[in-house]
Amino acid sequence: MRVPVWNQEGEVVGEMDLPPSVFGVRVSPDLLHQVVTMYLANRRVGTASTLTRGEVRGGGRKPWPQKGTGRARQGSIRAPHWRKGGIVFGPKPRDYRFSVPKKARRLALLGALSEKAGAGDIRVLEGLSFPEPRTRRMRSLLEKMGVDGSSALIVVPAHDPVVYKSARNLPGVSTRVARDLNAYDVLRHRVLVLTREAIFCLASPAGGEGS
Repeated sequence: MRVPVWNQEGEVVGEMDLPPSVFGVRVSPDLLHQVVTMYLANRRVGTASTLTRGEVRGGGRKPWPQKGTGRARQGSIRAPHWRKGGIVFGPKPRDYRFSVPKKARRLALLGALSEKAGAGDIRVLEGLSFPEPRTRRMRSLLEKMGVDGSSALIVVPAHDPVVYKSARNLPGVSTRVARDLNAYDVLRHRVLVLTREAIFCLASPAGGEGS
């Protein structure tokens, strides 16, 4: 699959063949769903907690006698059916985390990248480096590449504070290092903007393991 290559001025300066080992993998919807569920579950805090009737303060005395009042018998004002009573089967602090094998995460990432390539949502940059942070320049570059108004993920080969600061104030735009890329990041953005070097990093065995 050949895609145009852009420079930092927003001009097409050539073409590039996307490596089929990264952008030509069969997409498995079930695997993508499992991996995305894992990332979302691992982000849950799991601190919700409710009190059972044994943990609610008070309620030690019987509200009224068992017989002779004409009312229904009650044993405690902290029973679940009472106002301010205990909660039945309420949430307790728990860990929602679960793991997916590393090879499966890598395959899910390749499938997500292949899906983006098939949909034409890949933009390749010859390189990306600014002398100083400039949000206006980053916005102009994305607009010239047809990414205006879309959620975009900029993938760079290594952490660059200048690039990160230039993109962090743009709504819907995120920046990731190639080795830290995962399927969830790819799928939650509509367009991927990658540098040539970032693509070579993804093609390497250690690139974008989805960890």
